[in-house]
Amino acid sequence: MTTSRFADPAQAVAHFSARLGLYTDVSDVQAALASGDPGFTLVDTRARVAWDQGHVPGAVHLPRTEVAERAAALVDPARPVVVYCWGPGCDGAAKGALEFARLGYRVKEMVGGIEYWIREGFGVETATGVERSPADPLTAPVHALTCAC
Repeated sequence: MTTSRFADPAQAVAHFSARLGLYTDVSDVQAALASGDPGFTLVDTRARVAWDQGHVPGAVHLPRTEVAERAAALVDPARPVVVYCWGPGCDGAAKGALEFARLGYRVKEMVGGIEYWIREGFGVETATGVERSPADPLTAPVHALTCAC
């Protein structure tokens, strides 16, 4: 790898600043939710069957195909939105984020989706209560609350 293949610092600052303005990770979302006032509305953009299987506690359910017609009734347009779907192999959150942006919402995508939420050992709400799986050592520290990244 040659140094000519690296972006100059100003280009890197612009890129990563823009990226952080559009994406957030599950650890940051969990910490914000745990604070009691996250400063955003968390929206699960999956279908009802997926929501019923388990979702992030405190999330609003709004399938991405219904964002355009139902967002204003469910989500305060003055409040930023963080959306999630299944995981990194799914574009549902990106499609939902696009719909929210088209409606004038400030929006970010939670990278990793519900998959990484579960893999990091965070609780998932189901019909029987909140369930928690052990942290996956490939995605999160097993003996700590956060990776401090």
